[in-house]
Amino acid sequence: MRDAITCRPEQEAGGDGATAGGVGALRVPEELSARVPAEERGSGRDDVRLLVSRGTEVSHHVFRELAGLLRAGDVLVVNTSPTLAAAVDGRVAVAPGGPATGPGDRVVVHFSTEGDDRRWAVELRGPLETGATRPLRGGPAGTAVRLPGGRRLVLEEPVGAGGERLWWARVSGGDVPGLLRRYGRPIRYGYTERDQPLSAYQTVFALPSPDGAGSAEMPSAGRPFTAAMVAELVSRGVQFAPLTLHTGVASAEAHEPPYPERFEVPASTAWLVNAARAGGGRIVAVGTTAVRALESAAGPDGVVRAAKGWTALVVTPERGVRVVDGLLTGLHEPQASHLLMLEAVAGGAALRRGYAEALSHLYLWHEFGDVHLVLPEETAAERSL
Repeated sequence: MRDAITCRPEQEAGGDGATAGGVGALRVPEELSARVPAEERGSGRDDVRLLVSRGTEVSHHVFRELAGLLRAGDVLVVNTSPTLAAAVDGRVAVAPGGPATGPGDRVVVHFSTEGDDRRWAVELRGPLETGATRPLRGGPAGTAVRLPGGRRLVLEEPVGAGGERLWWARVSGGDVPGLLRRYGRPIRYGYTERDQPLSAYQTVFALPSPDGAGSAEMPSAGRPFTAAMVAELVSRGVQFAPLTLHTGVASAEAHEPPYPERFEVPASTAWLVNAARAGGGRIVAVGTTAVRALESAAGPDGVVRAAKGWTALVVTPERGVRVVDGLLTGLHEPQASHLLMLEAVAGGAALRRGYAEALSHLYLWHEFGDVHLVLPEETAAERSL
């Protein structure tokens, strides 16, 4: 889902950012989609494979070996945002000239992000017999959708200039988090086999928000972690630095850069990251969401300071990273900005080599699939240890 760094079978080279790292021409076979959670395929959440890139050197592991690949003093930066049951069924009540829906049509509303004015960014999608959804052209303004519990949603304006997918909408009665808790289910896409309970989309790091805020889609790089693995890592001197970034939707059909998202980097995390860097520890972000939040709180000098609010940061090779040394991420849906982020951390050559290896060794893609750890190249002194 949101920790997505890959390319799509139909993605053409030369598109906006599609050739980041030179991987835009790769083709990912459909059979490499992880259709069910790891615990349904194997023995547990941590029963996934781990591809490790150090520069252009690639090695293959299982995720349970992660503790042996890190060292005392390293810091894992983790996103504590909980996943919301952000998909709600509805029926179109008013369609003033809408191109894809008419009154009475069934739709699925994906609730993405709550704005400061209490409106929500939403995406309307068409239901499929499989239980998944298909994209719809959004709008126009004034489109109204009947929701469960007597609620009504009205589209007001596109989220981005010239956009058609995400719209700002108002929901009668307010309390959208309550609506989602009662009537919602996790967002899923067509590559998955069936609906899963919300617990399948929560990471071990997820913390409930007092105001009911959370992520529309799981910060999935953290999914393979278990409480036992966290304890093992801590016992070996690896530290955890929590932050929060509430993700919006990242539909498979869209190639937009990420929209602004709400984040918070607490003072304790800023202090821990700065202290670790001063002591020679490596800062490894667990997921692209953690990169976006942490880099948003870093100054040009690389010092991290407590920060909260909205971030529109897009990490590119030109911008580079100021704090993050490594990245643990999944093999998911194409997001040009995320491909550029991975290239910023790993470099283009490493990106090409890693993805070629993932394909040739039949790694599994998407939020229930395998994971990729990008680490800095080892120095000669480190290799001799």
